[in-house]
Amino acid sequence: MSLHTVITGTGSYLPPKIVTNAAFEQHEFYDPDGTRIDRPAKEIVEKLEAITGIRERRYASPELRSSDIAAIAARQAIEDAGINPEELDQIIVAHNFGDILTGTLQTDILPSVASRVKFSLGIKNVHCIAYDIIFGCPGWIQGLIQADAFFKAGIAQKALVIGTETLSRITDPHDRDAMIFSDGAGASVIEYMHTDGARGILASAAVTHAQEDTYYLYMGPTYKPGVQNQHLYIKMQGRKIYEYALTHVPTAMKECLDKAGVSDIREVKKIFIHQANAKMDEAIIKRLFRLYGLRDYDPEVAPMNIHDFGNSSVATIPTMLDMVRRKQLDDHELHPGDLVLFASVGAGMNINAITYRY
Repeated sequence: MSLHTVITGTGSYLPPKIVTNAAFEQHEFYDPDGTRIDRPAKEIVEKLEAITGIRERRYASPELRSSDIAAIAARQAIEDAGINPEELDQIIVAHNFGDILTGTLQTDILPSVASRVKFSLGIKNVHCIAYDIIFGCPGWIQGLIQADAFFKAGIAQKALVIGTETLSRITDPHDRDAMIFSDGAGASVIEYMHTDGARGILASAAVTHAQEDTYYLYMGPTYKPGVQNQHLYIKMQGRKIYEYALTHVPTAMKECLDKAGVSDIREVKKIFIHQANAKMDEAIIKRLFRLYGLRDYDPEVAPMNIHDFGNSSVATIPTMLDMVRRKQLDDHELHPGDLVLFASVGAGMNINAITYRY
């Protein structure tokens, strides 16, 4: 038997409020230069759906903040793991904007989201260290990587890793990209434990490109001219991100598999990739398989929920993992011994991946 970092419980919160693409058909959309797009909004919406695959998304109700939905997901994960929350050594929360105050666009991260979650869970153990990480959309995976490092250093044995976001509150209604983003939270309990065989995290890889790629995702004012406010919204250079992801993500994924000693991509049973854009994700996975001399792949290897839930940033992978574990996503299932690959790309620009034996 050997020690490995194992996911022992998962939980998620996907808001019940469904916002379909039809909700955007009355919007006025503008280009980054302030020029109104001279096409019917319905046509713009249909084109975005064709590109991203997004049909609808989920928005949190006004009274719920990122820390609130994170705590909901956390309780599920703790119950699923069957642990006493007082045994947790760390609570790591990945996000990008903290608690966004409804109607103000003001972000609130004092105290940290992780501390708020610890408070909500009623954990009194002062040696349970709560902290946030901001690593773009790959934040939840980076939280796992950090916790695994702490485990191996002998500093901790049990951790709660959460990805939570309410992106719907930080989007410009006059920007087409506003249709991409959504809200949600996913949590996982991970433990450093003796296992039969190589169960758990086998390897990880992460890179940051912070030169010409740094500002592909950024904060900026509304695209609509003449609006007198100082609000900043999430903005992105979609084409640049697409090209960046297709160039760098497959190689990072292969690097992670190489570290784990996996030489045949066909050994991987599931690939949980950040739900950023359905076509982009499919293209990334196709390029990964081509690195192994294979021209195509079985779509069943890559679960997707972006069509119905949109892009909730750090929450996409942990919510999707929870759905698969609970058999709530089509016919996707995980079985003991399955080789799994987690991978994400996002602001920074950051990329990371984990090879995991379920």
